[in-house]
Amino acid sequence: MSKVRAAAAIAKGMSITLKEMFQPTEVENYPDGKGPMRGAKFQERFRGKHQLQRDENGLEKCVACFLCAAACPSNCIYIEAADNTESTRISSAERYAKVYNIDYNRCIFCGYCVEACPTDAITHGHGFELASLNATNLVMRKEDLLVPTHKLPDAVRSEKDEAEVLA
Repeated sequence: MSKVRAAAAIAKGMSITLKEMFQPTEVENYPDGKGPMRGAKFQERFRGKHQLQRDENGLEKCVACFLCAAACPSNCIYIEAADNTESTRISSAERYAKVYNIDYNRCIFCGYCVEACPTDAITHGHGFELASLNATNLVMRKEDLLVPTHKLPDAVRSEKDEAEVLA
């Protein structure tokens, strides 16, 4: 009886294969596909390229606490801290990350750095086009990871005000 079931299962599988073989192929052209992300459909928990967030005043959220670097199992995060001064405010805390590098040659996208951050300064974005033929291009610096300044609130009105907030 088991030989009959096995033969029936093989016949059913082959019938599905033959039926699909003669159907037209549906292809979605990746860069030019539908939707706001050019055809890319992300799951809610997708972990893409990291982003360094800013607060509502446009200042950096990162306070250089080194918890993300300590939590990273692949040791791909490098941070150098510097102190804020009264004339130059980079973050709202006493310190800020003068250097913040992530080496994507080593990153395993585990998300431990995001979970360890007490200020929610580092998050995973939806950037997935990280391929490069040159390994040095995969070391992302702070300038590459920061959320753009054009998303600053309406309180920052002129270029001078924007430079003072970001300086």
